[in-house]
Amino acid sequence: MALKVAVQMDPIDKINIDADSTFRIMEEAQARGHRLFYYTPDKLAFDEGRVTARGWPVEVRRVKGDHFTLGAEEVIDLADWDVVWLRQDPPFDMGYLTTTYVLERLRPGTQVVNDPFWVRNYPEKLLVLNFPALTPPTMVARDLGALRAFKAKHGDIILKPLYGNGGAGVFRLDPNDRNFTALYELFAGINREPLIAQKFLPAVSAGDKRVILVDGEPVGAINRVPLDGETRSNMHAGGTPMKVALTERDREICAAIGPLLREKGQIFVGIDVIGDWLTEINVTSPTGLQELERFDGSNVTAKIWEAIERRAR
Repeated sequence: MALKVAVQMDPIDKINIDADSTFRIMEEAQARGHRLFYYTPDKLAFDEGRVTARGWPVEVRRVKGDHFTLGAEEVIDLADWDVVWLRQDPPFDMGYLTTTYVLERLRPGTQVVNDPFWVRNYPEKLLVLNFPALTPPTMVARDLGALRAFKAKHGDIILKPLYGNGGAGVFRLDPNDRNFTALYELFAGINREPLIAQKFLPAVSAGDKRVILVDGEPVGAINRVPLDGETRSNMHAGGTPMKVALTERDREICAAIGPLLREKGQIFVGIDVIGDWLTEINVTSPTGLQELERFDGSNVTAKIWEAIERRAR
């Protein structure tokens, strides 16, 4: 069954077609006969009871420098479309949150992937708090005294913005660090949000595993190995993707979180696992599809579309 699919994403002319998961999602949709429409988040509107988007019909192809063709610009009523993909990158700020409020109004007639209500209520660094037995010691706080006490207890910690992405603003503070207060002041001067602190996991030197789940089931993983002298393993921060197999611990983690993800309409999810510990559950705009498919020789994106198509029947 051919579907009408609208994709809310960052500017399509800026993406890397060899790595971008949204491009791969669109490519597979097109191969399955679905009709594509593209728009950026700033073109989404609530207009007298209708949820509309100003954008373009789009065709994609795997040709560098010539990877898309746009049709004539038009305004569409998203309630007339079968599927809307929420795929812009964080930061998870008020602009991002507002798109979830607007897209939520399309339910139940239009399927929004991932479900915006639960994307909003389960941001990646907070959803892990539901699973304390699976995660390293973690604190979410803005109070400097509380954060100091956490660091004094654990000695070696990671401190990062609660709503950041791509490894930006992630700092390791070891027992000899003298910049904790200055770093806190820097963060506090930027925004009023809490910070998240986690006990440092030395196993990160061997990599930060990205496990991809489709409709609550693990379909594979890639390992992201940090550069020498670097704590962050995110590919945006220079981490190198490497082939890796799922371990029994990975499957145990997925079995624990999968039912909740499936229940809440989180069809495409990427979790981060360091050693034996779950550190993030990425539901906003997960990545890693193309790397996983290259390593495993599989079509994971087809499984995502199969899950969507089952719900559309």
